[in-house]
Order: sequence, then structure tokens, then C-alpha cells
Amino acid sequence: MRFAFTDDQLLFRDTVRDLLDKECQPEHVRFAWVDGDGRLPQLWQSLGEMGVLGVQAPDAHGGLGLSELDLVLLLEETGRAGLPDPIVETAAVAVPLLAEVAPPELQAAWLPGLVGGGSLVTTQLGGPLVACADTADLVLAVRAEQVVAVPRAALRLERQPSVDGSRRLFRVDWQDDDAVVLAAGSVAADSRDRAHDRGAVATAAQLLGLGARMLDMTVDYVQERRQFGVPIGSFQAVKHHLADAMLQLEFARPVVYAAAWALATGDPDASRAASHAKAAASDAARFVGRQALQCHGAIGYTVEYDLHLYLKRAWALSATWGDAAFHRRRVAEFVLGPPDLPDRPSRSEEIHHG
Repeated sequence: MRFAFTDDQLLFRDTVRDLLDKECQPEHVRFAWVDGDGRLPQLWQSLGEMGVLGVQAPDAHGGLGLSELDLVLLLEETGRAGLPDPIVETAAVAVPLLAEVAPPELQAAWLPGLVGGGSLVTTQLGGPLVACADTADLVLAVRAEQVVAVPRAALRLERQPSVDGSRRLFRVDWQDDDAVVLAAGSVAADSRDRAHDRGAVATAAQLLGLGARMLDMTVDYVQERRQFGVPIGSFQAVKHHLADAMLQLEFARPVVYAAAWALATGDPDASRAASHAKAAASDAARFVGRQALQCHGAIGYTVEYDLHLYLKRAWALSATWGDAAFHRRRVAEFVLGPPDLPDRPSRSEEIHHG
């Protein structure tokens, strides 16, 4: 068995990293905090042209027809760059969901635009708040045991605060007549659960990238910052902080990759693997953030310094698609069975509202 990514997958990752290094610098992320819609449309178009948005779309609609395993490294790079656009909701969740449950005529109408970067679909499947609902063409959501698609023009939006200023969150509502039903009953429940697993693993990949970015920034800082005439990176305590942070990331990374493999191959334990990945990556990114803040000292608390852009994104993403506590509880249920508690919501209900 091969426990490594292929040369093509690694080359695709490197190509995406090069693009993001040029088009998603800290000043671009910072601009998204104050811009009207918080997006980078030119970069979104470039990601579409490169094939990133259509990794999991069928060939017939301009996609690459690949899997979660081909996408996970790319999502890690978008986390490392702090990409403001909702690539998890679009590329990792909406595209495969539409390919699975949307009627052929709707696939033909919607998927080519998503794949090419000319449109955007976000989702309510990761929790009650919807990222970038004000700029999305469609929102995929769950209501009355149905998976539905709602055009932006039919949505009523209520802006909600977010710790990450580049992540615009909304409560959404709509009239039932304005929604297009994609799946109902058991099909809707199954597709919703698969979508949640994909969103959890994709967000975990982004958290790995965010952790790596914060660690790199901290290593650079402690090599330059001097105290008592020497770089603070030479102090044993600082070395321990950074070593502990790297260890957390190195332990979480194979867990996330294994979850992507499980989803891609239809492994029967894929949901358990997805929850393990999200819990591990959430914990790792938050731990690295704490260590980075400790090593930076007072400057790390300022909004003028770039660290806060990635630290706050890590806080936001660690709580979406289920936080670490939710996913640890879910892993325990897969291993031990559900606890015998009265009036406990079903797993699918808890996943959606967790």
C-alpha cells in the first residue's frame, strides 16, 4: 500500500501555493476585513481556471472528476494563505453535493459556473450561520428533512458578528416556495451527513495550513527579535514552545490525510475518521496559536501585526462544522455507541446544529 501523495498531487499543491503566495498576501487578507464583500474575486477566478474549484466536479461539467484526497492538499494551502473566500463551502461541499443529488438539468445550469470561478455557492450545512451569503449565487441548506437550494435574491439576510473580520456570517431565511428541493427523506439525511463529513475534513485541512503559517511566522520572529543581546529563539523555553507546536501539527496532519482517503474510497468508517480529523486539527491549530502568541509577546495582540489575521481565522474555523468537543463526542459514539440519555437528539440533528 502506498502511504504517500502522488507526484501529480504534490505538483498541483505547489502550483496552488505559488498562486496564493502572489495573490493572497497578508495585505490582501487584511483588505478583506474592510472591503465591502470581503472577497478576492480575481483570485477566485484564477482558482477556477486552475481547476481547484472543480476538483470534485464531473468531467461532463468541466471538472476534474477527482476526489477528496486530491483536494485536501490544496485546501491546506488555502488555509496557509488565509483565503477569505468560502472555498470549503463551494469546492469541498457544494460541488460534490450538487453532483450527487441535483437533477441533471440543474447540474448543467450550476456546475460549470462554479467550476470556472464565475459563481459561488455557500451552505448552511455546517451550522446555523452562513458564510458569504450576501455574495453567493446559491445557498444550500436543510429544512423540513429536505436539502434545498435557494437563490440569493430570495434570501432574507441578517448579518452576524464574527471574530474573523474577513469571514462574513449571516442568518438566512426564505419562503419555502423560493427553494428548489434537491433531496428529501433518507436521501437528504444521507447526503447531509456526507456533506458534513466533507466540510469537517476540508476545514481540518485549512486549520493545518493556518497552524503552519502561524508557526512559520513565529520562527521568523524569534530569529529576529533580540533580548539580552541574542535572538530570543536561542532561549530553551522558546524552543520548547515551538517544538510542542510543531509536534501538534505533525500528529494532526496524517489524521486529516487519512480522513480524506476514507472519504475518497468510501470507507465505512469515514464519518469516524472525519470527526477524528476535525477534532485533532482544531486542537492543533488553537494550540499553535497560543504558542505563537506567547512567543510574540505584546506585539502579537495588536491588529497592526499580521499574526491576528491567521489566529482569528483559526479560532473561527475551529468552531465551525462542529468544534473539537462535538467531534470527540461523535468519535466516542462511533466506538462505544450512543449514551443512554433521555430525549437525546438524533445524530443527524446534532450534526446539523452542533
